[in-house]
Amino acid sequence: MSYAVKELFKTLQGEGGQAGRAAVFCRFAGCNLWSGLERDRATAVCQFCDTAFVGMDGEGGGRFRSAGELAEAIAATWGSGRERRYVVFTGGEPLLQLDSALIAAAHAQGFEIAVETNGTIAAPAGIDWICVSPKAGAPLLQTSGQELKLVYPQMGQTPGQFETFDFQHFFLQPMDGSERAAHTDAVIAFCLANPRWRISLQTHKLMGIP
Repeated sequence: MSYAVKELFKTLQGEGGQAGRAAVFCRFAGCNLWSGLERDRATAVCQFCDTAFVGMDGEGGGRFRSAGELAEAIAATWGSGRERRYVVFTGGEPLLQLDSALIAAAHAQGFEIAVETNGTIAAPAGIDWICVSPKAGAPLLQTSGQELKLVYPQMGQTPGQFETFDFQHFFLQPMDGSERAAHTDAVIAFCLANPRWRISLQTHKLMGIP
């Protein structure tokens, strides 16, 4: 299998339970909830995505012909040293492409593997950190993992409907955009009243890093 990668870069994880950790981000091209084209946004299942995932023209992006080739590129992006190697597969929707061969190849390069998924596709075995971010109107098949991160608020979706799922951490992340301040206030109030939930901020945007 070959892999279509939008971009491949090293940064600090900005969100959720691994915030602040050095990581290689491997952003796959493509998503099953939005084409990525503005002309289709109004009819997409997910209408608030703030990520460019169309094409393979980003930093480090391209077509990788094998799992081994992509794992080697991930290792080169990390640089020297094997301590605490960490790769985040994201998108778009990474589970359209992330498979057992790539998981094995990344592990062989010494990486702990994370995935950030919308949860509409069941994750293959071997992923070390599964972060599910449910989208209203989309079926949720991945109901277990390390982290559930709900962008809030979303019409037709409430935090309480996910609390029976098998996750170690439950995060609310204020929806970005023109109403971000109000959404942040709402998340703060909810987390204060419901201490099972924690706030997740997009700290990479505050730091000005990708």
